[in-house]
Amino acid sequence: TSIEPVVLEKLDQVLRDVHSYYGSRETAGIIMNPKTGEIIALQTVPTFDPNDFSQSDPAHFGNPLVESRYEFGSIVKALTMAAGLDAGVIQPETTYNDTGRITLNSKTISNYDGKARGVVPMQEILSQSLNLGVSFIAGRLGHETFRSYFEGLGLGTETGIDLPNEISGDINNIMDSPRDVEYATASFGQGIAATPVEMIKALGALANDGRVVTPHLARTIKLSSGIEKELTWGEDVEVFSPEAVQKTTRMLVQVVDTALAKGAHSIPEMSVAAKTGTAQIAGPEGGYYDDRYFHSFFGYFPAYDPQFIILLYTREPSGVQYASETLTEPF
Repeated sequence: TSIEPVVLEKLDQVLRDVHSYYGSRETAGIIMNPKTGEIIALQTVPTFDPNDFSQSDPAHFGNPLVESRYEFGSIVKALTMAAGLDAGVIQPETTYNDTGRITLNSKTISNYDGKARGVVPMQEILSQSLNLGVSFIAGRLGHETFRSYFEGLGLGTETGIDLPNEISGDINNIMDSPRDVEYATASFGQGIAATPVEMIKALGALANDGRVVTPHLARTIKLSSGIEKELTWGEDVEVFSPEAVQKTTRMLVQVVDTALAKGAHSIPEMSVAAKTGTAQIAGPEGGYYDDRYFHSFFGYFPAYDPQFIILLYTREPSGVQYASETLTEPF
């Protein structure tokens, strides 16, 4: 397999620390080579001991990385930005008037703090994580084009990873609806859901010249006869142009270098492209909880020749609202 035990051990410890510190319901991560789709490490907490099932909670026997879907929130903004750049409906220097709140189909959408930013360029959409900014991009793309990019990234379908019980994400909100509001919320990762492996597959296109690969763990089958069979995982599919991805990457690097904790976590020796995500969690009767959040963080590096992409998330951390507070340091 492509699993690297030392990396997996480190990932496991980091996830356990986050999970314990914030008292989360679930914390997990995937590290992948974005050029090949090879999974280098993946883990979820709480977990179980496969050598002694009797000492583990049966509720943890599943693998939420492929068996559960989530609304990932603002990390999806990077995909919306790339789609807008690829389609040519925006450029990095494009500006829009951010009013803080808008109403679409009788539904109000606002920035995370409800505040207006005035006339701002595209960079600020990612640097300040502005919901109205990506809603603006979605409006320029139009329903059909927006939907075609998300479908092309594999959202709403199984990835084909070589793990059991995989389910598909859910993007039905943008499959049939004629309403603008569904596309606006999808642009910032709400109202649509994906499995974690589905999400890293889609985000991996940003680290692979716009091409989507199939995540997988197996490299080779070794038969008892001594014959080895190397596995292939299908052709890459180009969704974004390399130019659009390069522009998006430059913007995500600036997020790390200047916006995320005011640049405190930038790495002098290496450019890193990354984005946080804080999503509200849907309630069982519809609507969203106002005190429960799903935090995510993704990034790839070295930014201009990526060898690794990391996706982290923690579900319902206690006493903290934003992913920048919980997952920046672990990343």
